[in-house]
Amino acid sequence: MPLMPKRIKHRKVQRGRLKGKATRGNSVAFGDVGLQCLELGWITARQIEAGRIAISHFLAREGRMWIRVFPHKPVSARAAETRMGTGKGEPEYWAAEVKPGTIVFEIGGVPEDAAVQALNRAAHKFPIKMRLAHRRHAW
Repeated sequence: MPLMPKRIKHRKVQRGRLKGKATRGNSVAFGDVGLQCLELGWITARQIEAGRIAISHFLAREGRMWIRVFPHKPVSARAAETRMGTGKGEPEYWAAEVKPGTIVFEIGGVPEDAAVQALNRAAHKFPIKMRLAHRRHAW
């Protein structure tokens, strides 16, 4: 079941404009290794779910996984071959807006090579470039 809000204030929202880099949620906070965005974009709830399944299948209930993004934005679409006018289309799916630096997934409690392989599998599910980020330990 893809992620979506339980309730919202406005059913339809405008597209808006993404710019800049992530200032929040841009460091590995919970696990040891994370998957970090390198581009601006929208990540759909289905893509987040596909990444979650890829990680959980690979890890086979070992360790712990955190999802650091949530799809708050309803994306509407009009039916194909519809004439102009008649208003905005109905919400089709939910998306999370991500900026460069946003951490999408984190993994902890497993060997580092297993976490890296699991996150690489999840990275292939997304339409934007990703990289691995490691936790900075303050010694």
